Amino acid sequence: MLKFGVIGAGHLGKIHIKLALALTDHYEFVGFYDADPENAKNVADLLQIKAFDSPEELMEAVDCIDIVTPTISHYELAAAAIRKSIHVFIEKPITQTVDEAKSLLQLAEEANVKVQVGHVERFNPAFQAAIPFLNNPLFIETHRLAQFNPRGTDVPVVLDLMIHDIDIVLSAVNSPVRRISASGVAVVSDTPDIANARIEFENGCVANLTASRISLKNMRKSRFFQKDAYISVDFLEKEMEIVQMEDVQGELGPFDMVLELGHGKPSKKIVFDKPSVEPTNAIQEELRKFAQAVENDTEPLVTLEQGLNALSVADQILSRLIDNGSMIKHNIL
Repeated sequence: MLKFGVIGAGHLGKIHIKLALALTDHYEFVGFYDADPENAKNVADLLQIKAFDSPEELMEAVDCIDIVTPTISHYELAAAAIRKSIHVFIEKPITQTVDEAKSLLQLAEEANVKVQVGHVERFNPAFQAAIPFLNNPLFIETHRLAQFNPRGTDVPVVLDLMIHDIDIVLSAVNSPVRRISASGVAVVSDTPDIANARIEFENGCVANLTASRISLKNMRKSRFFQKDAYISVDFLEKEMEIVQMEDVQGELGPFDMVLELGHGKPSKKIVFDKPSVEPTNAIQEELRKFAQAVENDTEPLVTLEQGLNALSVADQILSRLIDNGSMIKHNIL
């Protein structure tokens, strides 16, 4: 049983605490720390758990720490935990800067501890159901649109929303990035509230990502186009569908759709499928997988290096936005 604690008991932190408390097969929940004494007392009273007086005191009592604080504090807290040989779960984005993330990677390798990054959409049941069908996608289109919430405007929309899809795209495309272009518009804050990025990979795949935090409706969809198949993943509704082209064999049914390719090429039958998706809680699943990586000494599903790669791409997108005059210089750079 792993002794587990959480640093940060804000909106997301409380969710992590409640879900970790339920994972009794893996964790002995020791307690939490929050920088706001009043909030710490309220959470401790509400959930009947111990609030520690400092991150250091909490770290002395645990095997694993879950960092759910503003990004500005990620590096300092994670580095302190790693130096104490504590396994770390750290929310996205991994750190404020790429250099900080590289430093954490080196520290983790030296300390031989597990570090998992909280790119929660990897654990979305719809994406998990789609993974077996993803085979060398050549074009990817993502839309992550959210209604306005002042809570996220302290960072650019690229780090607030788009980074989810950056990680998804990088996990689906097995190729280095060749070129990145981006544009954005700041509407209600000092940095872009809507942004679009085009990522070109060395294998020819192109990903077009759009993120907005000033939408009239919420949307979290990704579409993957590959040879003879189109796969759509709805992260919000937790649904996925597949449209495939197959060679025509045998007798056609009365409702079969056939695509005539012409020029002597064989006809293709269009097959629609909407596999059932088993409902799961993605945050609880990522915390469960983190525990299993520690217990079994295996690689976390979202590694520190993958978190670094997602941040590096986000950093390049932000640089393009600055080059295009779309935003003021942000401290991630």
